[in-house]
Amino acid sequence: MGCDGGTIPKRHELVKGPKKVEKVDKNAELAAKWKYCALSQEKLRRPIVSCDLGSFRLYNKDSIIEYLLDKTAERPNVEAVTHIRGIKDIKELNLTDNPEWKGERSNTKGDIYEDMHCGMFICPVVGLEMNGKHRFCYLQTCGCVFSDRALKEVKTEICHKCGDGFKVEDLVVLNGTKEEVEKLRKRMEEKRAKAKTKKSKKSKAAETQLVSTALEVKEDTQTEEVGLTGSSEQNPGESSQSAVAGPSGSSISSQGSKSSMSSNSKRSYQEMTEKSEVFKSLFTTHSSAKRTKDQTSNWVTHTPYHF
Repeated sequence: MGCDGGTIPKRHELVKGPKKVEKVDKNAELAAKWKYCALSQEKLRRPIVSCDLGSFRLYNKDSIIEYLLDKTAERPNVEAVTHIRGIKDIKELNLTDNPEWKGERSNTKGDIYEDMHCGMFICPVVGLEMNGKHRFCYLQTCGCVFSDRALKEVKTEICHKCGDGFKVEDLVVLNGTKEEVEKLRKRMEEKRAKAKTKKSKKSKAAETQLVSTALEVKEDTQTEEVGLTGSSEQNPGESSQSAVAGPSGSSISSQGSKSSMSSNSKRSYQEMTEKSEVFKSLFTTHSSAKRTKDQTSNWVTHTPYHF
């Protein structure tokens, strides 16, 4: 067995035992979640966005747009994006750069110590680094990112960075627990249900308005027809005289009756105090449909003769 030199082999050198399970460094795993996109596994670069669930779901905006444009393409970690239906479901984050972060290009030779726990971004209030050790959250109103410690120490309803107001419901934890993620999922579903009800109410209100306007127009036309028939029945003698007068007299009487009818109908729409201005603006007799002198064109037609 090669023991000619007086060496004594041990059991683990001769017998191969079961392989040890490789354990992942938790600190390195947490640091990687703050530096790589959850969808494309590429390095995070601005603009960086997040969803309503948080839970280390940081994405590059370009990769999210590509996913929404073509959902059939095969991509890694598609399960992390199934709840995103459109651009409205994501929020662009307003992050604060870490001045101590020099990037990975500074250690190209490998002769410099590289701190794996150094984060690219920090909290603008307390100065804690976003490396997975501390809780961070963002506001859905403005997208600013803060540490949980900063929000507890300085209790306000105004954003520390941009000054916009917010509520407790607008906070989304980026690195929360499973229970917090479930609460955020329920909140997201409730918000989407409310949005659907609002849309349905708006559509119903628009339909009722259209139906009411159509009924009003029908009623007005019916009242005008009734008035015209009553006037024709009251003066039958005039109609017979106009018929006897001949073609010229009949044409004149018909023109006069048409002008009177049109004037009555035009006046009736605008003189109705019961109707609203919106209903009156549907007709050409409204003031908004009339043109001013500046809007009218002055066309001059002539036939020049040159001799």
